[in-house]
Amino acid sequence: MAKMRAVQVSRAGGPLELVERDIPQPGPGEVRIKVEACGVCHSDSIVKEGHLPVEYPRVPGHEVVGRVDALGAGAQRLQVGQRVGVGWHGGQCNHCDNCRRGDFFACQLGPVVTGWARDGGYAEYMTALEDGVALVPPELSSVEAAPLMCAGVTTYNALRNSGARGGDVVAVLGLGGLGHLGAQYAAKMGFRTVGIARGKDKEAFARQLGAHHYIDSQGQDVAAELKKLGGAKVVIATVTNGDAMAATVGGLAPNGVLLILGAADPFSISPMQMLTRKLSVRGWYSGTSIDSQDTMGFSALSGVRSMNEEYPLEKAEEAYQHMMSGKARFRVVLKVQ
Repeated sequence: MAKMRAVQVSRAGGPLELVERDIPQPGPGEVRIKVEACGVCHSDSIVKEGHLPVEYPRVPGHEVVGRVDALGAGAQRLQVGQRVGVGWHGGQCNHCDNCRRGDFFACQLGPVVTGWARDGGYAEYMTALEDGVALVPPELSSVEAAPLMCAGVTTYNALRNSGARGGDVVAVLGLGGLGHLGAQYAAKMGFRTVGIARGKDKEAFARQLGAHHYIDSQGQDVAAELKKLGGAKVVIATVTNGDAMAATVGGLAPNGVLLILGAADPFSISPMQMLTRKLSVRGWYSGTSIDSQDTMGFSALSGVRSMNEEYPLEKAEEAYQHMMSGKARFRVVLKVQ
């Protein structure tokens, strides 16, 4: 049996270990992918630290880009050699009511979840359900495309489903791994884009991303500044600080939406404020393979690009710790091939 290099977690809280494994064979309806790049995402900590039930050993990684290397029985949509991407939503069963409602986390066939319930892209090869695979446009390199399979699709898909229209004020709270993509998407979609971050020194960067306005959350009253602009139709919250999210609510326009993308601490909102101005708070978590394909297509067309730090596969532990430290600017990607 031919071998490959892979990085696995053997137990909850254990290190990322470089090991030799058999190259996997694609099952019915699956394809095998020769991995070229894989993003290192904060939600990889679910597997690494055992925050949810995981069957170990497990290969993490759900921001995967590579080329189709082999087809399993019944796989007909893709061809060997095509460049493809796989996100955490690696396909769905299409049988249970959870899938039909879009509640993929409750899907009865949990193994569709890439890098968590089945092995992911911290390896030279992986398998995926054919309907969980997205085509990668030629304008994007594999390293550029990889973070779009989670960070990119999360922000792009949230914005295009937010209800905002061209010309509306849309604020992006946080300009890090998610936010630097969100600001670009918002500007390219024609929204009056507001970047919100800590410190006056972030303003030049926010404007580089396409933001028309900038609010320093350390030195300014965020809600008051948003009101000066007429109020935000949507605030895309990419940070993990509940208080920072709550501080934007007063700056929402009537019928405005706080759209939460970052897993944050609990925070409180005034019910009276919600009632009298018909505000809403929603969560958003990524999308399906076609959403990822749309995200990459829009990125290629509009010039949106992820800013990445690259590491070789054998330095996956170092890459993961760098990402978890909060020092990464802005996404971390393993360059596998």
